[in-house]
Order: sequence, then C-alpha cells, then structure tokens
Amino acid sequence: MSKRYELPPLPYKYDALEPHISAKIMELHHSKHHKAYVDGANKALDLLDRAKKGEEIDVKAVMRDLSFHVGGHVLHSIFWPNMSPNGGGKPGGRIADYIDREFGSFEAFQNIFTKAANTVEGVGWAVLAYDPLRDTLVVHQVEKHNLLHLQGHTPLLVIDVWEHAYYLQYLNVRPNYVKAWWNVVNWDDVDKRLERAINAGSPV
Repeated sequence: MSKRYELPPLPYKYDALEPHISAKIMELHHSKHHKAYVDGANKALDLLDRAKKGEEIDVKAVMRDLSFHVGGHVLHSIFWPNMSPNGGGKPGGRIADYIDREFGSFEAFQNIFTKAANTVEGVGWAVLAYDPLRDTLVVHQVEKHNLLHLQGHTPLLVIDVWEHAYYLQYLNVRPNYVKAWWNVVNWDDVDKRLERAINAGSPV
C-alpha cells in the first residue's frame, strides 16, 4: 500500500487570526475543506494501488483527481504557516532583497500580488514563487489547485481565494478579504521557504 497523505495541524488556534480571518472560517477551512483534499488524494492512491494489482480503473480520471487533491493539500499546507497572529507589515531578510530586486519595491509587489488574487477566474490561488532557472521571484495564478501551475517553481507565499476561505466573513467581496489577509502574512515563514528553495537548486 502506498504511503498516505496526512492533514497537518494548524500552527495556531482557530481564533488566532481574528479579526482578519474568523475562527469559524478557519475551523471549517482546515478541518473540512483541507481534510477533503487529503481524503481525495488518498482515495486516488487506493485506486492506483488496485491498478498495480491488475484491476481496471479509469486512469485519466484518477490522475486528474490525484493532481487536483494533491495540489489542494500542498497549497493549503503552505497557506497555514504563511499566516501568523504576529504577521503583517513588510518583509525583512533575503525575501525583502529578492522582492526589491524583482519588483522594484514592496509596494509594487503588493500591488501585483493583490491584483493577481482579486482576478483569479473562478476559484484558485495567487502565488509568489521562486524560479530557480532565473534565480528570481514570480507572481502567478493557479486556477482550482492545479491549473496554470508553473513546473519547477517553488511556492513561497500563497493566498487561497476559493469562496470557502472568506465568504462567511466577507461575503462576495473578495478584495476586502485580500486586503485583510496582508495583516497576517508570516514573512519569517516566507523567508525560510526562499532559503530552502535557493539551496535546492535547479530542477533541470
């Protein structure tokens, strides 16, 4: 049997990010939505295990489900520690240097990232990632959990803009949620992710 995915614990209590993100949203988001992606990924692994034993399965459908659910699991696993009750403000360390080098200023980066988050079509994510081929940062959008993903890029900072991430508190006004989210960004976590990505080197 293939090794299974597991739901990681939150690094803080459900109410720790209030008033910016409510405890109810955090509880539902983590214990229901993220768990559903973990369960979906493990179900796909079960089907692939059965295929290894010769059972006929719909390979295309299972591969699609695996991509979708693993993408959701990974992005959420980054999303939780990307936030902190002591977050917000401007970054320091190496991530600040890389942001200034690529975008000119933190304000310019924040503007581009906010627009990316607010304009994702349907449901998805805005992502700040490290591009090892150019040793720089790039902002991009990921629709659902797995579409428009750039191969080889390492996500450093992500924001979930599926409606389950904000609707109970911000209704359909996504820009208000994105604006509030900046107050909980954990730049120490982002900086550590950049260091690990740089040390990992190029994937090709």
